[in-house]
Amino acid sequence: MVIALQAYWREKRWDGLGLSLAGLCLVHCLATSIMLALLASAGGFLFSPLVHEVGLALAIVFGIVALVKGLFVHGFMMPAAVGSLGIGVMSGALTLPHGGDEILYTMVGVAILALGHDLNLRASR
Repeated sequence: MVIALQAYWREKRWDGLGLSLAGLCLVHCLATSIMLALLASAGGFLFSPLVHEVGLALAIVFGIVALVKGLFVHGFMMPAAVGSLGIGVMSGALTLPHGGDEILYTMVGVAILALGHDLNLRASR
């Protein structure tokens, strides 16, 4: 039983980390918007471009590792294609000026990437 759980965790951990990162990103985007509305000075750090660039780098690393690994495990291309689209939308959002549109596109990209991770998990079952 323990060995089976360890094998399951080894196969699923990258998608789990990717989904967790996507959730943290959504919380970050929502919290930043709320904090900026309430406390302009406190929201400055979370609204920093550096936070977005580091978050995108982590999303790309987790996305590539999890989705490519899933492709080799289950052989379905759809999760990798959906996840890649999400990473592309998030990357495109970094080219927009800071503000409403950038936050909106980032959240859409995160949701698409999370869908790719979810499809990857479902295909691995």
